[in-house]
Amino acid sequence: MKSKELTENAINLLKQLIETPSFSSEEDDTAIHIENWFTKNQIDYNRNKNNVWATNAYFDQSKPTLLLNSHHDTVKPNKGYTKDPFKAIIEDGKLYGLGSNDAGGCLVSLLATFAYFYSEKNLKYNLVIVASAEEESSGKNGLNSMLSIIPKIEVAIVGEPTQMHLAVAEKGLVVFDATVKGTPGHAAHPNDDNAIYNTIKTLEWFKNYQFENISETLGKVKMTVTQINAGKQHNAVPAEVDLVIDVRVNDKYTNTEIVEVLQKESPCDRIVPRSIKLNSSSIPVAHELVQAGIQLGRETYGSPTLSDQAVLSCPSLKMGPGNSTRSHSADEFIYINEIEEGITTYIALLNNVLM
Repeated sequence: MKSKELTENAINLLKQLIETPSFSSEEDDTAIHIENWFTKNQIDYNRNKNNVWATNAYFDQSKPTLLLNSHHDTVKPNKGYTKDPFKAIIEDGKLYGLGSNDAGGCLVSLLATFAYFYSEKNLKYNLVIVASAEEESSGKNGLNSMLSIIPKIEVAIVGEPTQMHLAVAEKGLVVFDATVKGTPGHAAHPNDDNAIYNTIKTLEWFKNYQFENISETLGKVKMTVTQINAGKQHNAVPAEVDLVIDVRVNDKYTNTEIVEVLQKESPCDRIVPRSIKLNSSSIPVAHELVQAGIQLGRETYGSPTLSDQAVLSCPSLKMGPGNSTRSHSADEFIYINEIEEGITTYIALLNNVLM
């Protein structure tokens, strides 16, 4: 197909995806739209739960495999929407709707790119594409569940909104549940061990603590207290305060090392990680994918946000149309010309690597 036809098909699919609710683990209907897209484009595909995937027509076991991946699940719309989040509205060159920017525009651009190369012979890499589920929730039935099903991959492009620049590294994530304890009692009586007051110094510690190792691409480890909960009635001092701490991990630490530091040094009575599976990820700048992008005038940077890169053990590049600052925002949108640029840039990038 020609670039114009690919773009029109991609935008039509994106409109369908926007108008079909697909919250994490509830992507059944958007998976059907993607299946129909493969069928319409005469591409053999497979489906595992709500993940839809395919390999190029001339897949060769002797060649390395490059993964193209983006997700079709969304978060729930916030209360700030002034437009219907489930209606694809085009105004002033913008396509509005929930999931348009994160990451529908990336997904349909990668699908168009896959279709472009699907029937090509003698590619240097095999291609496998996965339209994955449960990315927003880091669920068990997302891309992580596909890695034992799809062919072994050597390198990946993960579609997330980067303005088509090259995110060559991405921070990992560890979320901690923590507790600060005190002595419970009646609010009318003296209490020098009020758990809520004890939490003040704990919050100051998290605010001021600095991990020593700083990454050239990802900067510092960022630690943020995001939730606090205590007490059930006005006249009773609670026995403990519960905290949630969000830690964005650079490539100088493993998630296990972060856990060891906080369990040893933080002034909490208890601090426990929810998971240590979402590690930082990266790809060498010298890798041919990155170099091909640089030759196209794309910039490299380190990304503070999490994606399905976190479940990959191979080198991976995050790259896609759209702007990350629009993700999860009210009246989410992507520019139509960003999708057009996304498709042409993906194709130009892979032409330099595959042909």
